[in-house]
Amino acid sequence: MADKIFETPAAALSGILFDGMTIMSGGFGLSGNPESLIPQVRDAGVRDLTVISNNCGADGFGLWMLLDNGQIRKMISSYVGENKLFEQLYLDGKLELELNPQGTLAERIRAGGAGIPAFYTKTGVGTIVANGKPVERFEGHDYVRETWLRADLAIIKAWKADPSGNLVFRKTARNFNPVMATAAKMTVVEVEEIVPLGALEADHIHTPGIYVDRIVKTTINEKRIEKRTTRPRPD
Repeated sequence: MADKIFETPAAALSGILFDGMTIMSGGFGLSGNPESLIPQVRDAGVRDLTVISNNCGADGFGLWMLLDNGQIRKMISSYVGENKLFEQLYLDGKLELELNPQGTLAERIRAGGAGIPAFYTKTGVGTIVANGKPVERFEGHDYVRETWLRADLAIIKAWKADPSGNLVFRKTARNFNPVMATAAKMTVVEVEEIVPLGALEADHIHTPGIYVDRIVKTTINEKRIEKRTTRPRPD
């Protein structure tokens, strides 16, 4: 399926972006972010976006670009602590926020990909997370009902892909990216390396190519460290 491979990130997103759409964006912190695709969403100028992502980048990087450009109407996230712009927009009432426990966010996305409209979890029971949601009792414990998450588009980043779209992720970048690939109408993946068909061991493939619509070789691989912590070397 060589027609899945596009020459540039702009070409890979051509014809599929529109105002008011819902976009899933992969990554965990600054690891596994679709670094090449996010700037193209910014440059396309689409607005009124709902973005589903663990976090929203960091100051000057990643999804922060879309926040700074006023393109995001609502964030569905689990962690917002390192993004001062995110904080200020929310406090000023300029950004809607649906905050999720991290595991619940991952499971809501997985459920969307698996066709499961709702599930029950103990996480969040008795907190504001459960406000307005049905709570039921199972085997003597309360569980809150959560609903699936699905999107018009998933933009994700992988380590390797073959022309059919079979993907391999590396270490922390495996967080959120694989489940998002299954939960969107269209999945566009940027990869560090495109290998020949058959080069990937079948048992090592994390995401089958049936979930991938478009592939592009990444043009940005900054691999930033979000918060560097060091200690003095021993004498």
